[in-house]
Amino acid sequence: MENTELKKTPYNQIHHDLGAKMAEFAGYDMPIQYEGLVVEHNNVRNNVGVFDVSHMGEFRAKGPKAKAFMQYCTVNDVDVLTDGKVQYTCLPNGKGGIVDDMLVYRVSEEEWFMVPNAANIDKDWAWMSQIADKMGLTPNVDFLNESEQWAQLAVQGPNALKAMQKLTKANVVDMEYYTFQIINFAGVDNIIFSTTGYTGAGGCEIYIPVAHAVKVWDAVFEAGAEFGIKPAGLGCRDTLRLEKGFCLYGHEMDDTISPLEAPLAWITKLKAENNVFVNKELLIAQKAAGVKRKIVGFEMIDRGIARNGYEVCDAAGNKIGEVRSGSPSPSTGKNIGTALVGVEYSKVETEIFIKIREKLIKAVVVKMPFF
Repeated sequence: MENTELKKTPYNQIHHDLGAKMAEFAGYDMPIQYEGLVVEHNNVRNNVGVFDVSHMGEFRAKGPKAKAFMQYCTVNDVDVLTDGKVQYTCLPNGKGGIVDDMLVYRVSEEEWFMVPNAANIDKDWAWMSQIADKMGLTPNVDFLNESEQWAQLAVQGPNALKAMQKLTKANVVDMEYYTFQIINFAGVDNIIFSTTGYTGAGGCEIYIPVAHAVKVWDAVFEAGAEFGIKPAGLGCRDTLRLEKGFCLYGHEMDDTISPLEAPLAWITKLKAENNVFVNKELLIAQKAAGVKRKIVGFEMIDRGIARNGYEVCDAAGNKIGEVRSGSPSPSTGKNIGTALVGVEYSKVETEIFIKIREKLIKAVVVKMPFF
């Protein structure tokens, strides 16, 4: 029996009509797979697939104080962005951990668009609203939650931009990675077309005014038909992102893991003097002292699949950390994962053991990405 309490994206009926295996994710009734995880994974990696990611959030900050607000909220340096550029970043929580990771879009010097994770929309909104209030922005006036106004499709894979070029006069096939345009697409104005994604396979993410959601879905699949376009569920979204070593909130980062412990030091701009943000002094001190634990990638040597929460042990069976993500990797044929371990176990080629059903199963630390 369908759970009527779950939220639904504008594409919910389409997923059911396609026979998708559905499950709860971030409070939404979401498609986990259609034909099968491996088929969908390989199609995105080698061709083009479409994810419904309308559950993701959308915020906007406007006005003369918006840029300073964005700089203070996030660890990356928004000063390096120009109009039409996108930046991956995270929100430090003031205690050494992470509120969420998100994308930041610079529309103009005085207009910024943000994409937080679905499960963290309310949490992020509350956290950022407190900061906005202190910095002279008024929530719901010049700091806005537009999450209910947008549908979002992630069209991912090496053929994605070629297929999508058929639906717009704007040049999208030559767009650089992590840029965006606001265009007419599939006959709909004010589409945000962004060369971002969570698969490492290339492609775009398309933000659609919700009233036009189904029209754009139909156009996307018609345009992609010659390329063998297929819908893709959240199951393969996870395997694709894990193969590329992309962090997932609640796994490789959370309120207790700092950006320096997660593999996010590259977005944490501690040296930029103009980049004053929440937690900066704490993170500078942590970097100077050296982190005590670290997220690492690993491959299974012995037969077994590591799952989130499994204990990581040394050869003697002493607990040294825990698995944060784990899955078979369709692209490599190996069983892979990430773990939060003591820094002394973080060096590549270090032997570690995953406790699976009380047995110690051998694995080895490897450099990410896995593929």
